[in-house]
Amino acid sequence: MAEVKNGNGAKEERGPLFYIGAASLLLATGVETLAVIGRHIGIPLLGTLEIIQACILVLASAAMLATTLNDSHASVTLLTARMNESWRTRLRVFSGALSAAFFICMAAGALWLTIELWNDHESSELLRIPYRPLRILSFVAAAAIAFVFLRDLWRAARGQP
Repeated sequence: MAEVKNGNGAKEERGPLFYIGAASLLLATGVETLAVIGRHIGIPLLGTLEIIQACILVLASAAMLATTLNDSHASVTLLTARMNESWRTRLRVFSGALSAAFFICMAAGALWLTIELWNDHESSELLRIPYRPLRILSFVAAAAIAFVFLRDLWRAARGQP
């Protein structure tokens, strides 16, 4: 894995999720570039939006999971910085529990839709990109994020870092 220095000078490792997200972003950028060039020369690229939507799903799933795994979600510490350590810990646990509940609900909804529409063989209009693998990816990503939050809650309950 490639190592990079973050803003604090600490080394971070870029895992496979980074490269999956980067490849998805690069593909979306390349497709949109070709679409713009095609519009200007009179040869429109059909299905651009469908490809970009699939790329964004992959990109967002990889980014959310990587952010959760690295415990690097954006947070505002205006109030918590003024609280004592015990209250900060309680709020962090509460926030983790809410986040886990949210992503459990997201995973349940994605699974429900996947099961309900499994035999419908849905696909996009122009390019016929199948929705089934995209729905499975949505479920797996939401379930993995929920699992990470639950794992962190379990560690916090046992007093582990």
